[in-house]
Amino acid sequence: MAGIQPQRVPAIVLGRGPTALGMLRCIRMAGIPCTVAAPSGDHVAHSRWFQPTPGPKPWQGQLGEEGWNALRQMPLDQAVIIPGADDAALWLTTLPDDLAARFPTSNSSAATQALLQDKSRFAALAGELALPHPRTYRIDVEADLDQVPFEQLDRVFVKPVNSQAFSDMTGAKGFWVATRAELLDTWRRFDGMGFRVMVQEYVPGPPDAHVFVDGFRDAQGNITALFARRRVRISPPDFGNSSYCQSIALGDIPDAVQDVKRLLAHVDYRGIFSAEFKHDRRDGTHRMLEVNTRAWTYVEFAARCGVNVCAMAYADAMGLPVSAASPAYPLGKGCVDLYRDIGTVWAQRGQGRWPWHTVLAQWAGAHYHSFRFDDPGPALHFVGELAARTVGRMHAAVPWQAGSRA
Repeated sequence: MAGIQPQRVPAIVLGRGPTALGMLRCIRMAGIPCTVAAPSGDHVAHSRWFQPTPGPKPWQGQLGEEGWNALRQMPLDQAVIIPGADDAALWLTTLPDDLAARFPTSNSSAATQALLQDKSRFAALAGELALPHPRTYRIDVEADLDQVPFEQLDRVFVKPVNSQAFSDMTGAKGFWVATRAELLDTWRRFDGMGFRVMVQEYVPGPPDAHVFVDGFRDAQGNITALFARRRVRISPPDFGNSSYCQSIALGDIPDAVQDVKRLLAHVDYRGIFSAEFKHDRRDGTHRMLEVNTRAWTYVEFAARCGVNVCAMAYADAMGLPVSAASPAYPLGKGCVDLYRDIGTVWAQRGQGRWPWHTVLAQWAGAHYHSFRFDDPGPALHFVGELAARTVGRMHAAVPWQAGSRA
């Protein structure tokens, strides 16, 4: 296959969108040949380094038996698969023996994956380990609503047990509820859609109260990478993703670092992880919100700061020694999702929080989430799609009327 070194086993990125793009770039940075299993026309497909999986019919990332069949038909003796989504990481634990031998992964067991991906079970585990965590109440039946001390909580929102499926269908990570009656209505609506949900206390604080501990833990239980970053701005507000974040020292958040180490050791975790915390100014703790069990959206940012967890996942899957990343990565480096950050800053205009001279200085020194001068295709494609949608809305707003010409 063109571009694949016959003496080196290739990697397969199993994902889509900006996360898959970041993973592809991380693997290329390590000099590892790589193909991508993603839908045709996906964001990642516009990268200069994109190659579909080999064979007459490239694998587009389907899971289940369809994915097994795609792997069996692939003309590769061996390839390492690296997942970029929760369902993909869990699916890889179900590979039949013949495929697991050909397509090794650095991945945790199905039981560990299910435990960390199920947000209510994760909350129960945090309680068992005495890890700071927002008060959380799983709602399976209507009677469970009675256990929620609604009046004692600061703010309350409803979130899914399975965040990926919920987000795919609703386009949101959670929904605010202001009264007990509203909570009942919201639960009934999502229960009718087949979603298991829970009620969680909102930890008050601005976007920069959120910190992340990202990294890698190998098959022997060695943590070979830790990378800390702080969210500075978020898009959309409350339940969005970071639009601008900065690298911070591990020593700035020692309690969060120790808590994630303890959790991962307890569940015998293996692979890439990203743990999110929020600093609770009421008691000074960092409350653990969730742990992603696969590559995260800003994985390329970590690699460009010297912490390449995708390369580690490849080495670990191949049974090779995993070289540890230096904890002395650059501090104060920023990464911006420019399109979303422009919207965030513009929405806050007049509030005095982010004056434009500060923002422009941040952008000037930042890494960019999708755009790179040596790989401009994905960002240019996104801009083209955005322009086409804008023109389409303008035409829809001012429809052509026959006979309107003077």
